[in-house]
Amino acid sequence: MKANLYALAAIGLWASLAALGVSLRQVPPFLLTGVALCVGSVLAWPAAWKNHQLWKISPTTLGLGVLTLFGYHFFLFLGLRLASAVEVNLVNYLWPLLIVVLSPLYLPGIKLRGLHLLAAALGFSGAAIAILGSSDAKLTSTNPQAWQPILGYVLALASAFIWANYSLQTKRGALSGKGFPTAAIGLFGLLSGLLSLLCHTVLEPSADLSAQQWLLLCLLGLGPLGAAFFLWDKALKLGDVRHIGVLSYLTPLASTMLLMGVTGRGLSWNIALAASLIIGAAILGTRKI
Repeated sequence: MKANLYALAAIGLWASLAALGVSLRQVPPFLLTGVALCVGSVLAWPAAWKNHQLWKISPTTLGLGVLTLFGYHFFLFLGLRLASAVEVNLVNYLWPLLIVVLSPLYLPGIKLRGLHLLAAALGFSGAAIAILGSSDAKLTSTNPQAWQPILGYVLALASAFIWANYSLQTKRGALSGKGFPTAAIGLFGLLSGLLSLLCHTVLEPSADLSAQQWLLLCLLGLGPLGAAFFLWDKALKLGDVRHIGVLSYLTPLASTMLLMGVTGRGLSWNIALAASLIIGAAILGTRKI
């Protein structure tokens, strides 16, 4: 029960991730990722200051955490700029389904059944409908930029695999006794944020942010790129990763509705059908597990 509450709290915060990302679309993606992750890491500083051992973890674990937070958010924020935000958001939220169907590859004693394969097929069908039913799907060979949306969707799918892998690796480490303390996520966020800021300095033009953009960046960092990570970690370590993965399908529903409100976009047939298939796939994926 406690694990589910932690998961639901993280899900509530993540529901605002895409909407905040779109609201900050004018901020260079490396700068956006770097500032938000550094802000989010502040939540773990008091615990790490009291006990330095909390940030003493293996290089392999550190690499997994840093590359996950860096890669997942950079790919997602860049994807949101290259393709229709609502469709990108739905593709990205295949990660809860991936957690369910990939769990046998990571965790001992878990078997994949036919229902799980059917759920995977339905989920990916939903993502395909979201993409093919969007205006981005009308590609022309005479316009090189017409292929940018496809790259946006590929980046969103990559971000989904990255987060599913991280979540399952975290659960496997906890089961084997080789996990990391929750406070270590602050170190992941700090280092991945600094890496993002370094990339911004080298690869992106400097940006003059407004007071509103700074406020949104702080909200992004403290919420979906901060507290949500710590809550998610507690949920994974205390609960059944498959059940938690399915609970996460509340996120695309809430996130898509919020994103539509921010972008002023109405509910289209492909979004309604895609969301139904993806969420239905997640529910089906919980059968007999």
